[in-house]
Amino acid sequence: MTADVKTIARTQTRADVALLPIAFAALAGLMLLFASGYAQASVLHDAAHDQRHAMAFPCH
Repeated sequence: MTADVKTIARTQTRADVALLPIAFAALAGLMLLFASGYAQASVLHDAAHDQRHAMAFPCH
């Protein structure tokens, strides 16, 4: 006796696929706002200054 097994592939809808990057961007943005809100101004300045040097942009 033989039996044929048929499966239905589950596919993601377009809304599910588009929602993940939006949720990640929102979470990253909130984390940046939270971190910069509690950081001291000198720490933020030094971090931005070091980043400009790391990216080879002149700042002086």
